[in-house]
Amino acid sequence: MKAYLVLDLSVNDFAGFKTYIAEIPAFIAKHSGRYIIRGVQPTTIEGDWMPERLVIIEFPERGKAEAFLSDPDIQGLFKLRHATTTSRLLLADGCT
Repeated sequence: MKAYLVLDLSVNDFAGFKTYIAEIPAFIAKHSGRYIIRGVQPTTIEGDWMPERLVIIEFPERGKAEAFLSDPDIQGLFKLRHATTTSRLLLADGCT
């Protein structure tokens, strides 16, 4: 079953965030992931959720997404994202 990482973020330091933008795609590919939505400004239709930027990454299975999240080589990039953005991240399984 496919799994999806959904990232809602506001960039606070774009100059610092540029390294993350440049380097994260290689790690996504390493774990068989692919972008479904990449940093778009979504339109809120209902409710009070107001993400500034939205990213959705698809993985062929939950284990690949979890391996991506726990990859020791990517932890520095996650720290950089935390330092340069305000973000929310969730992992959701797709439909069978």
